[in-house]
Amino acid sequence: MFCIAGLRANELSSVQMRETIGIISGNGIYPETFAAAARKNEPGCKLVAAAFNGETKEDLGEKVDEIEWFRVGQLSKIIKFFKREGVTRAIMVGQIAPKNLFDLRPDMRILLMLARVKKRNAETLFGAIADELDKDGIELINATTYLDDLLPEPGHVCGPKLKKRQQEDAEYGFEIAKESSRLDIGQSVVVRHGTVLAVEAFEGTDECIKRGGKLGRGKSCTLAKVSKPNQDFRFDVPCLGTRTIEACSEAGVKVIACEAKRTLILGKGDVEKICKDKGVTIVAL
Repeated sequence: MFCIAGLRANELSSVQMRETIGIISGNGIYPETFAAAARKNEPGCKLVAAAFNGETKEDLGEKVDEIEWFRVGQLSKIIKFFKREGVTRAIMVGQIAPKNLFDLRPDMRILLMLARVKKRNAETLFGAIADELDKDGIELINATTYLDDLLPEPGHVCGPKLKKRQQEDAEYGFEIAKESSRLDIGQSVVVRHGTVLAVEAFEGTDECIKRGGKLGRGKSCTLAKVSKPNQDFRFDVPCLGTRTIEACSEAGVKVIACEAKRTLILGKGDVEKICKDKGVTIVAL
């Protein structure tokens, strides 16, 4: 039995204020990056992770206080887990592979939620999940929480300095990507010398890079990656990491134009090193 009688005022305050944050954890290093940042910014907070089989890194359990594994689509079990652990705020970090979304085996709560959603895209579906969490007293917070230092300011980020032609392609690609994202087609495009080579759709950024690089014959292409207008940063944040840099290098993409203060650079030190080694430039517009 836990008794708080006899605790000093500052000790009682610490017990009362210790927050529990739920981490809905996709793949990659995003979940562990958030966990480290949360520990730094909220010392003493309790972190509990809802992890997904075949997606989440297995060693995430070493970086949080509690972890439980689920299939994609088991919303009821995730909410029960969070409520049992006392979660008041939750965050969605890391992607789920598109192939696993097609292998979705939804529980009854997801099925009822889907029945109420008229337009099924990432924004409406994840927005509906946020509403379901809210019904149980769990607030879904921005996926950039505690990560401001990973959101680049406008200007050169890393890699070689841009030439005039590359700067022009970066600005042109950025403009096209903003329009493509406005139409909810995709948030990345590959361009070369003022010509659009590839536009991202459902296949994802890496496949768009491969396609664009092939059409550009591996000759100094530019990738532009942006956010959507009025993007909901609770569940959809543009990210750059080592995998994207490697994919660009292999395809002949030499410049990455991202959106300043709206793009997360994950594994920043490793990204800077690979950009230097591979001759890939990141610029924030």
